[in-house]
Amino acid sequence: MSKAILGKKLGMTQIFSDTGEALPVTLVEAGPCLVVQKKTVNNDGYSAIKVGYEDIKENRLNKPQKGQFAKNQLTFKRYMREFRIQDADKYNVGDEIKVDIFQPGEKVDVTGISKGKGFAGGIKRWNFKRGPMAHGSMYHRRPGSGGATDPARVFKGNKRPGHLGAEKSTVQNLEVVKVDPEKNLLMIKGSVPGPKKSLLFIKNTVKSGK
Repeated sequence: MSKAILGKKLGMTQIFSDTGEALPVTLVEAGPCLVVQKKTVNNDGYSAIKVGYEDIKENRLNKPQKGQFAKNQLTFKRYMREFRIQDADKYNVGDEIKVDIFQPGEKVDVTGISKGKGFAGGIKRWNFKRGPMAHGSMYHRRPGSGGATDPARVFKGNKRPGHLGAEKSTVQNLEVVKVDPEKNLLMIKGSVPGPKKSLLFIKNTVKSGK
């Protein structure tokens, strides 16, 4: 990837385009992210930068975490992530990555942790078809057969009822509708994973030709 940033999901709203079309957008408070460490091909075998996001009190961090910031006299940050980017050489420790690295019309991939929905049945979790709804069927939303009788066991990996959500999820090829550098806001067309105030990782899309 060539550029990326961390942010927090604020919620959804709508804005109107120049033609009067209503566009559903997700508001993301993105950055500023602080460059804490730079990794190069010569020293580390790959090109990357480690960034911190969102200020935090010193007493909320453990000793190793504090050391990463104190070494270069940087402000303490709550979240730490590593970005593998091709042009890491252009960044220096202490630099800030702000929301203006993106422009309206660009396409991005957004990664977050999806909303947790607890224990769910097969119909909700896997979109199974329900059984007959007549009174006598007695088989409306049951999961169905667990397997053949010959092996006398249920094979692993079958789609069954279980925990739904709270998983890492990425939505690709979303359009950046508007950028507000003064408020560190990104307006992204469509929905993105996670509840409000959840952490998001936003980078330029991997879709070719977009």
